[in-house]
Amino acid sequence: MAGRRSLCDRLVPMPFPRLVRVIAAGAVLCFTTMPGWAQTAPPVASPAPAQATDDTSRPPGRVRVKRVAFTGVNPSVLSDLRKTISIRPSSRWPWGNKVYFSRSVLADDLRRIEAFYKANGYPDGRVDTYDVEMPEPDEVAIAFHVVEGEPVRIAAVETFGLEVLSEPSRTRLLSEIAITPGQVRTRAATDRAREVARTALQEEGYPYARVAVLEAAAGEGRAVTLTIAAEPGRTAVFGPVTITGEQTVGENVIRRQLAFGPGDPFKLSRVLESQRRLYGLELFDFVNLDVPSLRQQPAEVPTTVQVTEGKHHRVRTFIGYGSEEQARIGGSLTNVNFLGGGRTGSLEGKWSSLDRGIKARLATPYFFSSSYKADVQIQQWDSNEPAYHLLTRGGRGSISRELVRHDTYGRRKSATRATVTFVDEYEEYTVTDAARNDPTFRDDLIALGMDPDTGGDKGTLVALALDITHDTAGNPLDARRGYLASLHLEQAVPSLGGAWQYFEASVDGRAYVPMGRAVLASKVRIGGIEATDADVPFFKRYFLGGSTTLRGWGRFEVSPLREGYVIGGLGFLDMSAELRVPIHGPLSGVAFLDAGQVTEDSWSRDLFDVQSDAGLGVRYATPIGPIRFDFGYQLKQIPGLLIDGEPEKRHWRIHLSVGQAF
Repeated sequence: MAGRRSLCDRLVPMPFPRLVRVIAAGAVLCFTTMPGWAQTAPPVASPAPAQATDDTSRPPGRVRVKRVAFTGVNPSVLSDLRKTISIRPSSRWPWGNKVYFSRSVLADDLRRIEAFYKANGYPDGRVDTYDVEMPEPDEVAIAFHVVEGEPVRIAAVETFGLEVLSEPSRTRLLSEIAITPGQVRTRAATDRAREVARTALQEEGYPYARVAVLEAAAGEGRAVTLTIAAEPGRTAVFGPVTITGEQTVGENVIRRQLAFGPGDPFKLSRVLESQRRLYGLELFDFVNLDVPSLRQQPAEVPTTVQVTEGKHHRVRTFIGYGSEEQARIGGSLTNVNFLGGGRTGSLEGKWSSLDRGIKARLATPYFFSSSYKADVQIQQWDSNEPAYHLLTRGGRGSISRELVRHDTYGRRKSATRATVTFVDEYEEYTVTDAARNDPTFRDDLIALGMDPDTGGDKGTLVALALDITHDTAGNPLDARRGYLASLHLEQAVPSLGGAWQYFEASVDGRAYVPMGRAVLASKVRIGGIEATDADVPFFKRYFLGGSTTLRGWGRFEVSPLREGYVIGGLGFLDMSAELRVPIHGPLSGVAFLDAGQVTEDSWSRDLFDVQSDAGLGVRYATPIGPIRFDFGYQLKQIPGLLIDGEPEKRHWRIHLSVGQAF
């Protein structure tokens, strides 16, 4: 083909002795790369590990891999097949990875392709021929021509030895295995079936269960019948528990975090939950729950808890910058065994243009039982929001209960937490100077329950709050799958000395759906406050806009207006969706769409007359969470909005912060 040279073409100018040595060492490769020739792949054995040569600069005499193509491959497995082999196209970007052609890696990839097809139910799948061509003098293109053959399909699924499980458990087990007649038999599916069945038996009190997946021919062709055969073994209970490695932490602190006790039915999930609880105390650098060999199948299984204590005193400092907080600096001093008993005492300070102050906190992981935790916090905090200035002095105490459930079959974890909080805080706040000094806004200040001369109000907030959260996402910094749902209820109680009276309810739902390497994240929040304007402190009113809500606006810029000033509202709706796509290494990109509204009345139909924005962003992953840069553009403007006392003229915003938007 015109404009293309094979590797053999490049050998022609060589001196004759060198040419003879090269041909003797690589004759097969030479014939493979001759234009118009194709090499028949030889029989291969099991795959051997090998790595593609991946350099940042091209060594002399080597060629980069430009393209890797397949023919004869079912589109449903093409993506996974590409991930199996080591030879990959070099990056098109100058800073991207460059992959260079290697005969040894090519030979290993032929083995990998055959092993891939065997594992995925195509025992005859193989590379029939492959072509290696050079579209450019320093680039190579590889094409694999695959013959897949006839797949092995499942005709029926049977079980044996699972009769010890209840009928609902067996039905759920088969649904979780997700093997149905007609589908192709794969090694991953049979391995999962074996593991899920064994786990189900262990969770029903049979820790010594053994499971195998048997295969038998069924009729003509390559159809097979799969039998999930189990040997449950005897039941067992937890035996005596021995604790080692503790020094300054009392043994009782460790024992009360265990999810089992002597005599309880033996379940592996309880061992894993105990380990999670102990790590959650932050007292230990290492926690291991050792169960002896179960080959002898004892009726009582002894357990040894091994711990290594970490440092109890911790100092943390931070300094950073964000588009809302501007420069920020702060730190904390923490003792994770304060006054003994695994209690956590901490002192935290922070300064930024948005908020500053100091907080002291005492938390105990055991409040009458290991299922309940207690937390007390006192603070002096100064918040300088765009719509108001707030000074808070006082404290709050809470009691929480966490229920963690492990999916018996899929080993997924979900956590449900309920928290009751009592709030007793002195609040003093004022609106912005521009609003307070505007004589046209005086009547609005009176209607909102504020002194028209000072532009603010003060008093004690006494309230009871209930928060319930169900979380399957697990990762608060950068979730990739699962969902989070939460409910917040709050009642201000003037009979206990409070200055305000209102009832607040809000719901928050978030979902994360993996789409290959990308993640589709979505959020919906809605809430309302039942009260008159004068009975609600101004800082409790709802505002939207900023780096985590409507990103086309600045912080607190979406709200009902009076004389052009934002006054907050008693109802809100906040929705967002964004597609998070990896670009290269720690760098990823985001496309997002936000919509939301704040209304003067709670639960108003006007909530669905939303403001909206769209935008793009980038993320750079760090150990403390992704550094986030977002550009949002308003799709619908807010008539009459004043920014710093002037009509809004800029219909876009840029946000810089740490952590995902939600």
